[in-house]
Amino acid sequence: MFKYNIKLAFKSMRRNPAMTVLMVAAIAVGIGVSMTTLTVFYMMSSNPIPEKSDVLFAVTMDSWNPLRPFDEDEPERAPHQLTFHDAERLLALAEGKRQTAMFESSLIIEPLNEDDLPFEAGARVASSDFFTMFNVPFLYGSGWDKSTDSSADPVVVLGKNLNERLFGGEDSVGKSLTMQGIRFRVLGVTDHWEPTPRFYDPINGGFQEVNDMFIPYSLTRVLELRSEGSDWGWKSEDITSFEHWLNSESVWVQYFIELDSARDRGEYVSHLDAYVGEQKKLGRFERPMNNNIYNVEEWMAYHEVVANDSKVLVGLSFLFLVVCLLSTIALTLTKFVGKKAETSLRRALGASRITIFKQQIVEVGMIGFAGGLIGLSLAALGLVGIEYIYEAPGGLVKMDWIMVMTAIAVAVISSIIAGLYPAWRVCRIPPATQLKTQ
Repeated sequence: MFKYNIKLAFKSMRRNPAMTVLMVAAIAVGIGVSMTTLTVFYMMSSNPIPEKSDVLFAVTMDSWNPLRPFDEDEPERAPHQLTFHDAERLLALAEGKRQTAMFESSLIIEPLNEDDLPFEAGARVASSDFFTMFNVPFLYGSGWDKSTDSSADPVVVLGKNLNERLFGGEDSVGKSLTMQGIRFRVLGVTDHWEPTPRFYDPINGGFQEVNDMFIPYSLTRVLELRSEGSDWGWKSEDITSFEHWLNSESVWVQYFIELDSARDRGEYVSHLDAYVGEQKKLGRFERPMNNNIYNVEEWMAYHEVVANDSKVLVGLSFLFLVVCLLSTIALTLTKFVGKKAETSLRRALGASRITIFKQQIVEVGMIGFAGGLIGLSLAALGLVGIEYIYEAPGGLVKMDWIMVMTAIAVAVISSIIAGLYPAWRVCRIPPATQLKTQ
């Protein structure tokens, strides 16, 4: 029976192609607009590291101005970052399974080819655990070991794109490049890695591109690396040297810890409290004790990575889909009523109302399926446009199989809902009355 209904649906659609095209177009436009915004929202709000999001924690401590909170609107919030001094001390304590201090910087790379000009490349300055904690994939080699966290060896891990620029994409492990007048040895090359959002540093942009390369945190002093990310300070200090700046109350270092259990988390917060207690005796941390750790999803929510404007836009796009469905209802009603003579004849020959109803629903379902396929194409074009106009990261504008299936399901279900009333109306037409007029 289902195959028979499909056959009848095809005949009906071919009999009135203009009306069919209008119905498909209405659904396609609605699906295209709604799925474009929904896909972006879905990627923005998705868990960037689901396999470890519940064991990775951002660390905050309130070393801010004792007379004024860090956030006037939410005074219970501590600064999002740590001072260099505090991050260094936490690394030395080595509490937790793994930990990393990190910040954004940049270095000038001297070209391997004498004919080329030097250029600046962004760097993530981090501890050795960074790669293991965040499941960074490697194309060649690996990161540095813990000994480098104290020895300050001039080593570097290149991103895939930078490796292609410098070494043509070949295995560059063991090769050298000069930055800031210092010879660096390449330890590894990361494979494509573009977590969306950039959960480990939403402070400096949740949807920014991953840094070009990675260098040890221990090189901060050696190279006098300055943070090129967010840097906040509250205290008037006489900064006369780089070392003075490192020991200032400016907060610019992000800190993550890996903890496997609830017990570990409780113990770590206790360690933070003990550390802050010691610092209070030295005249620091004059605000009430306010040490916190946030898992990845909490950290994303903390920084409102997905803005309320995005949620509103998704809502508006689905309202547009509803408008398209209302148009589809009107078109479907016109189409079905237009073939009431055919329907009355089938009724007179013994077809039941439920049979007629099912046949009409199959037809609108097929129209919805066609509209969904075309809508997917429109959504793909919309995502390409967003990527081009806003220079969005590729991971943000990619429609995965979940969104594809969602689009098809929404299109088919929406069209069926839109066809319920017209199908019911055409089934209610008395066949005898219609046949008398023929």
